[in-house]
Amino acid sequence: MSFIFAALAFVPAGAHVFAMFNKLRLDGTSYLAAQRAYDGWSLFGIVVLGALLSTAALAVLLYRSGGAFGLVALAFIAIGATQFAFWTFTFPVNRATHNWTMLPDNWEMLRRQWEYSHAAAACLNALALLLLFLSALRRVG
Repeated sequence: MSFIFAALAFVPAGAHVFAMFNKLRLDGTSYLAAQRAYDGWSLFGIVVLGALLSTAALAVLLYRSGGAFGLVALAFIAIGATQFAFWTFTFPVNRATHNWTMLPDNWEMLRRQWEYSHAAAACLNALALLLLFLSALRRVG
């Protein structure tokens, strides 16, 4: 279950990364229009919560299993770190821009912070997914 939730959490994060380089070239008006593609994506928070809870539960179940536990615990930390990145870097930008419905004077700096925080979260999600995969291999092998 953890693997599925981690994979689902990686979907929007990966989408942000693949769109990022094109979006960084957009002017302000075009960037605001492009950001409307993310309306409703906050529902993915449910998936992230599922990834956190299921990975924590898996870590508890594997507590005495050696290496598999360590990998799952690291995956949990990586998923938790995505939330740190969101609440520390992404969410303040969402507030400052009213979820990208207006451009403050420093919008280009805010855009970079928003885009790079999503890229960091994508890397952390990918790491969590890899760690969960490796833990499954360790359990089988």
